[in-house]
Amino acid sequence: MKTLILVRHAKSDWPQDVPDFDRPLNERGHRDAPRMAKHILEQGVNIQSFISSPAKRALTTCRYFAETYGNSNIKKEENLYEPHQEDFVKTVQNVSDEFDSVALFSHNGGISDFATSLSGEPLLFPTCGVAVFEMDCEQWSQFEGASKKLVQFFKPKEI
Repeated sequence: MKTLILVRHAKSDWPQDVPDFDRPLNERGHRDAPRMAKHILEQGVNIQSFISSPAKRALTTCRYFAETYGNSNIKKEENLYEPHQEDFVKTVQNVSDEFDSVALFSHNGGISDFATSLSGEPLLFPTCGVAVFEMDCEQWSQFEGASKKLVQFFKPKEI
């Protein structure tokens, strides 16, 4: 059994003359990310590996989660910025089998589309939303053919 956690970056700012890639979190984002990380940890969600889009807002969100989990090992994955479904699949299939749980930090609409494809129901991620899926497989390379189940979906406004 493997667990996949999908996290949309926390609320970001829109400063003038800053490229999209370099947009930072705003005040609410800096508040929600550590709060959400603490909440899902308290709910028993285990995260052993952290993989993030290298965009500033996603990476900052990921760092808050990794810090909460006492894990500083973050892998940056270029294809999680402006991702397509196949980018998520490829990233998941390449996770080391030493990890039973992995969190991917990315952006909307890609993350909502990917989560919807896994759950079979529309999942619209708010900023800093977290979806937890269990997969019936022993290796990440078996991801595509494995049965998947949405077990938890957290939204910052509901905690």
